[in-house]
Amino acid sequence: MTQWVYSFGNGTADGDAGMKELLGGKGANLAEMAGLGLPVPPGFTITTDVCTYYYDHEKTYPDDLKAAVATALAKVEDGLGRTFGSTDKPLLVSVRSGARASMPGMMDTILNLGLNDETVEALAKESGDDRFAYDSYRRFIQMYSDVVLGVEHHNFEDVLEDHKDRLSKDLDTELTGDDWKAVVKDFKKLVADELGEDFPQDPQAQLWGAIGAVFGSWMNARAITYRRINDIPAAWGTAVNVQAMVFGNMGEDCATGVCFTRNPSTGDNHFYGEFLINAQGEDVVAGIRTPQPLTEYERENQESNLQSMETAMPAVFKELVAVRDKLERHYKDMQDMEFTIERSKLWMLQTRSGKRTAKAALKIAVDMVAEDLISKEDAVARVDPAQLDQLLHPTLDDKAEKNVIGRGLPASPGAATGMIVFSAEDAEAWVDKGEKVILCRTETSPEDITGMHVSEGILTTRGGMTSHAAVVARGMGTPCVSGAGELRVDYNTKTLHAMGQTLEEGAVITLDGSTGEIILGEVPMIQPEVSGDFGDLMAWVDEVKVIGVRANAETPLDALTAKKFGAEGIGLSRTEHMFFDPHRIVHMRQMILARDEGERRKALDKLLPHQRQDFLELFHIMDGLPITIRLLDPPLNEFLPHTDEELAEVAEAAGVTTEDVRVRRAELDESNPMLGHRGCRLAIAYPEICEMQARAIFEAQAEIMKEGKKAFPEVMVPLVSLKKELQVQKEIIDRVAKEVMKEQGIDLPYMVG
Repeated sequence: MTQWVYSFGNGTADGDAGMKELLGGKGANLAEMAGLGLPVPPGFTITTDVCTYYYDHEKTYPDDLKAAVATALAKVEDGLGRTFGSTDKPLLVSVRSGARASMPGMMDTILNLGLNDETVEALAKESGDDRFAYDSYRRFIQMYSDVVLGVEHHNFEDVLEDHKDRLSKDLDTELTGDDWKAVVKDFKKLVADELGEDFPQDPQAQLWGAIGAVFGSWMNARAITYRRINDIPAAWGTAVNVQAMVFGNMGEDCATGVCFTRNPSTGDNHFYGEFLINAQGEDVVAGIRTPQPLTEYERENQESNLQSMETAMPAVFKELVAVRDKLERHYKDMQDMEFTIERSKLWMLQTRSGKRTAKAALKIAVDMVAEDLISKEDAVARVDPAQLDQLLHPTLDDKAEKNVIGRGLPASPGAATGMIVFSAEDAEAWVDKGEKVILCRTETSPEDITGMHVSEGILTTRGGMTSHAAVVARGMGTPCVSGAGELRVDYNTKTLHAMGQTLEEGAVITLDGSTGEIILGEVPMIQPEVSGDFGDLMAWVDEVKVIGVRANAETPLDALTAKKFGAEGIGLSRTEHMFFDPHRIVHMRQMILARDEGERRKALDKLLPHQRQDFLELFHIMDGLPITIRLLDPPLNEFLPHTDEELAEVAEAAGVTTEDVRVRRAELDESNPMLGHRGCRLAIAYPEICEMQARAIFEAQAEIMKEGKKAFPEVMVPLVSLKKELQVQKEIIDRVAKEVMKEQGIDLPYMVG
């Protein structure tokens, strides 16, 4: 019989961290934390198999699922001494999705489920706080109506803003219990007006509606987009986690927060995170309020005037530090944790492998080897090769003048310049036109994912270092500045207000995601230096690798860059690129327009010293590493001009008429340039071209080797389709090699292929 539901909490768990495929990342880690004896609110996970079944069977559930859920719910009730739907000590639950791969902000969450017109009174009586109870109820109505019933969340925001305007209050925290009761009444009226039926009061109906919504959200547009961007298969499905509620918004001895065991931007081994006093978890990640730093170290670093958790709640902070140490030692990886403090008691809601920048991934991997937490092989496997590309992005030139118009939190490092836009749709539209854009939002939400993906950088005026914008930007490697509270975004007029200036859509700004600076205009950027951590990791890669990697390079700069990043040679040096230099193209065109072999050889004699110098520089730089040099490949017409002005210049330089050049270009035009008179066939027709290039290669090699250095060319004959084609070219190359060896009195190692 299939087990559809797995319980956790009260020191025991049916599952563990190794069951992510079945329980999802969140459910597996909740089970693991419960098994470690950490304070985890009890609950249960409905498996990903149910999600697969749901979509395979026309959105229906297995017959025995309801009974399994009822049994698991009863276990939670027994553990807490509460009853779901009771008017005495009601059990309230959260319903969250949990795919096996982390998908921040992509799936929908519902808190405070189980509240209705009766249980809210029981909660108020038990807590002694009307304000807390009705604040929780209005949150539930808004979340449930948005996620399950399809009532747009901004409609509820409008109702709430109207109430605050009438009461002349700016902040949600200023509203009283009676104020929230009035808001709840209007929220329920909004639902009835929108749907033609009342907000559901039956907790069981609420629960199954939420479960269905989570499974349904696996196929919503933003989840599909996120999966496509991050290569997550749709067939994996999501689990559903149902967990007893603990409250961070019952008063000043309550809080909620998100933290990382190490800094996810830099990788530094400092406890890092944010929290909000008297708030629920969604307030932190949604960026509705700017949160407080977790540690004194971070507070000083951010120059924040907000109190840290380390000083505001020292006893609970000490507990949290102990949990941090235990989880990181257990998982042997940097963890992203969510927690709630209810009446000074710490509860752990989630842990998962934390998303991090390439720089942080590198530092964490290298540091953990030094700390004997992981092996060198583990470190190499942990760093995503594609993510290393982030280390090659430019940063702002420190010496450049900067007109700083605002500052926010350095949420995702790197620098970006672009024109400002204010919606995901506008971002995509401008990028389609070839423009680079910076997406400016009050706060981002999952609906913005497509615009975030195409933007050079992201700027938000609300939210912290763990907000949606920050987490997603770090995952994408996109620079982000969040929580820039001094700036104001006006969506209606598509303007950004900063330091008395009004910037319209299209204005250019630069973001420094490493400092949080917002700068007017474009700022010069510089290429980053590869850090010591990069070098350490690449040395370990060399120890465990089974293949070698070379680079494409034709210029000294390309070769230097390739060697700097550890290339084991040049895998392709395309010689035709060397002929497009303005000083060489003239001789190349003279060769093409030559009337006979004699004239061609005269032009090639002028090209020889240039080509020899090219190879000399490459041999010097690569210092004995192999270089694959491809002989001339493209059709000759690619070297001839197309405009009348250029045709006239070429004719004059070659001593022919413009008409001669035009006729020659027409003769060389190819109906299928990929398979025509090019590559080895070009050198068969004009063997003197092959001779010149071979001589340039071997004379450069001889010069290097006479200096006591090594050089090893691999001569590539391009576009060979017949054995005879290669034989003809190899004979020429070998003959020239022997001539140079005899002339220079030195043996030259080389390969031909």
